[in-house]
Amino acid sequence: MDINKRTILWIVFAVSLVVLWNNWQVSTGHPSMFAPAPPAAKVAEAKKADAAASAAASAVPGAAATAGATAADAAPFKAERITITTDVVRADIDTQGGVIKRLELLKFKENGHPGWFGGCGGLFKWCEPGDNTKNVVLFDVDAGIGKTYLAQTGLYGPSGALPNHTSPFVAKPGPRMLDNGNQVQLVLESEEGGVKLTKTFTFKRNDYVIDVRHDVTNVGAAPVSPTLYLRLAHDGNKPAGDSFFNSSYTGPTLYTEEKHYEKLKFDTLEKEAAEAAKTGKPVVQDHATKADNGWIAISQHFFVSAFIPQPKLMHEIETSKIDTNVYGIAVKQPLGTIAPGATVSNDAKLFSGPQEAKLLEQTAPGLILVRDYGFLAMIAKPMFAVINYIHSLLGNWGWTIIVFTILIKLLFFPLSAAGYRSMAKVKLVTPKMQAIRERYKGDPAKMNQATMELYKQEKINPLGGCLPILVQMPVFISLYYVLQSAVEIRGAPWIGWITDLAQHDPYAILPVLYAISMFITTKLNPAPADPMQAKMMLFMPLAFSVMFFFFPSGLVLYWVVNNVLSIAQQYVISKKFGTPAPAKA
Repeated sequence: MDINKRTILWIVFAVSLVVLWNNWQVSTGHPSMFAPAPPAAKVAEAKKADAAASAAASAVPGAAATAGATAADAAPFKAERITITTDVVRADIDTQGGVIKRLELLKFKENGHPGWFGGCGGLFKWCEPGDNTKNVVLFDVDAGIGKTYLAQTGLYGPSGALPNHTSPFVAKPGPRMLDNGNQVQLVLESEEGGVKLTKTFTFKRNDYVIDVRHDVTNVGAAPVSPTLYLRLAHDGNKPAGDSFFNSSYTGPTLYTEEKHYEKLKFDTLEKEAAEAAKTGKPVVQDHATKADNGWIAISQHFFVSAFIPQPKLMHEIETSKIDTNVYGIAVKQPLGTIAPGATVSNDAKLFSGPQEAKLLEQTAPGLILVRDYGFLAMIAKPMFAVINYIHSLLGNWGWTIIVFTILIKLLFFPLSAAGYRSMAKVKLVTPKMQAIRERYKGDPAKMNQATMELYKQEKINPLGGCLPILVQMPVFISLYYVLQSAVEIRGAPWIGWITDLAQHDPYAILPVLYAISMFITTKLNPAPADPMQAKMMLFMPLAFSVMFFFFPSGLVLYWVVNNVLSIAQQYVISKKFGTPAPAKA
């Protein structure tokens, strides 16, 4: 049992050193050991944002890119960007294709890092002060950081080029700002290949859902069978500020009732494209069978953009590599055969905003799954419901975390009491265990046999001290996922110097308090008989406190309160149950 403990401690110590070294590498501008650097050609191409945006606009899902030639042969078209502003978003829509090229969230700031001691003198990127004047921007094309993030819709069909996200559109006049009304609309029209496509974007007050309506009219003399596509295009870069300590998933996700939630990685799409290039097949992969429900999305930390296609209409989900370091996920919905003079309408939704639980649940079934709770979602989801209820009573997320920690401690009090009693018994028989080690130091088999006989004689469960920790570990991990993914905590202050519980402590006060409380807790526990193991136990608080320098302050607050309560709990248990009788001679 002691050998196993020592091995586990060494593993934890080694992992801690690797993690600390990796974060040092990331903070000094070097690539992470856990994410290989992108090829040089990929980095160079990612910086050419104009070329990437052009390539993203040229490929039509499920069809050859022929629309660009038709537009080039026509009379010169001067595109313009139309800005629609509501109380929560500001969107730029390009009349060249009716593409949403920029979307700004007016109620969410970039925040960044609050900064340690004035930005640590500019030594480290992760402690530089953040910019609280800029809003969060989702859709955008930025050459400086190689960003490509677009929402595109259009048509394709077997009869030839149809209006798509490369075609010129004409905007109908109307208001561009949400003033006294509850909604504002932008209507765009384009005609190509005997088909007229009318896109209507409807923005509503206090709503991150954009209604996207497509009216398809056959203005030709022959029937047509177009397919509507809704696509999200995104570069394969990691988000700014992402590191091992604050890592989050960014990439395509999808959901259908049949296959449920699925996460796709840009690296996987890249490998699929490379394999397709070798075999000569189209760079297109279907990731879902036909369905009449579900959604597609680009998920990132705290935010998500999702296309929800018209329900009860069959569709396919397609992923593809559009260009170097630019990938797409699309829904393809056949609209059936449209007779000359007839019109078919399609109503879809585009959600682009924060991953707030209540917003996701009311937007589409299964959309709440983009709040990535990991493999312990069954525990994390009801846990957040409890935390959210406590917050509705207190109105402060910091005090909410403290109250929730107290409730967790009360819940596990009987289990912790049993663990403390077991450790107290072990402490009393430590001299006899040391004597056994000295007596049988040359014979491990007899040493273990004598140790187990001693445990049996003194009625000690060797797992008594470990079992409470193992049982509580899923709760701790679930709480980590909850605090890491809850956008409700983003930008939420606690008291004094803690102005954002989703960012690290700007003055490292909480990590220092954690180290002190962990040191006291370690001293109160029975000291291991092995001197090296005892030194390791004293060093671990320092190692973990250094790691907590980079963790969200809300999570560190939980651990500090948990340790303080553990100290008080251990005192109460020792007073209530007393010290076990000394070991028999």
